[in-house]
Amino acid sequence: MIKSEVETFRWNDSAQQFEMLDQLALPEIERFVPMHSVREIADAITNMLVRGAPAIGISAAYGIYYSARQNWQYADRLARIQADKSLLANTRPTAVNLFWALERMMKVVQAHIQDETPDAILDEAHKIWAEDVQMNQDMAEHGAKEIGNIPNILTHCNAGALATGGLGTALGVIRAIDMHMHEAGKSLHVWVDETRPYLQGARLTSWELMKDHIDCTLITDNMSAHLMKQGLVNAIIVGADRIAANYDIANKIGTYALAVLANYHHIPFYVAAPDSTFDPAIKSGDDIVIEERSNAEVVFVKGKRIAPEGVKTRHPAFDVTPHELITGIITPSGVIKPNKSK
Repeated sequence: MIKSEVETFRWNDSAQQFEMLDQLALPEIERFVPMHSVREIADAITNMLVRGAPAIGISAAYGIYYSARQNWQYADRLARIQADKSLLANTRPTAVNLFWALERMMKVVQAHIQDETPDAILDEAHKIWAEDVQMNQDMAEHGAKEIGNIPNILTHCNAGALATGGLGTALGVIRAIDMHMHEAGKSLHVWVDETRPYLQGARLTSWELMKDHIDCTLITDNMSAHLMKQGLVNAIIVGADRIAANYDIANKIGTYALAVLANYHHIPFYVAAPDSTFDPAIKSGDDIVIEERSNAEVVFVKGKRIAPEGVKTRHPAFDVTPHELITGIITPSGVIKPNKSK
């Protein structure tokens, strides 16, 4: 079994509380924040105290449980929970795992709405988390087998334990490759894109890799082409927030540029994602809603202004990578080759 020292969530059984690692405080401070209400969970998702598509889905599942627990004494409990479902659904529009988790939880709510307690709803939230842990393990093994032992991998944003309930998607694969390479007496090196403007790579991915003693080097986003040209990147692995029916993927802004560069330099480009990231209702990437986040995240870094006051900014949080540029999509059941027939 592949292991990691990184823990994203905790369930405090004695206090009956869901606790999140505060990703806004990383890497300086490592602290868990107990959630007291569905509103707190919604705010944590919106403000990116927790982020990453699978982690958002898990958080939303516990949000539904919190709503049920708070509203179970009312005759109109279902309507109240549905209102809180809408609150959670409006937090982040791009990651489909959020909506998948909400729909799954609401089916359990409706099936058990006459129960004396909402225990079945809590059990479902726990189940969603546990399933994510197992899917991460399965993806890691499939990805390691597909990619093999290679010296240098580049990753973008944070698709690690901090973005999931387990090992991570892209970083889960990287952890598996690193383990197998150590067993073979070899070593892996990871290039970590800083991932502007929110710096998930610099703040989170490098922290995760260092915590698990995986050799890594942090680079600015505009260095990757130079490294590829020098032959210092053997594969690129990223996560995804939504995958369309034609296998176009939405992921952190900057992913599309990496895929274009990888294609030009003949470097394999992989995506790792659980089943809940696939959205068959979306025909292609053209139909994926792209979240626009606050301009303040572009002009401020850790509260410090880095651009002139009043400057115009644009902040799409995601972009879409066409399936033609993807070598393989690593899933819990295997690797999908979007262009195998071509």
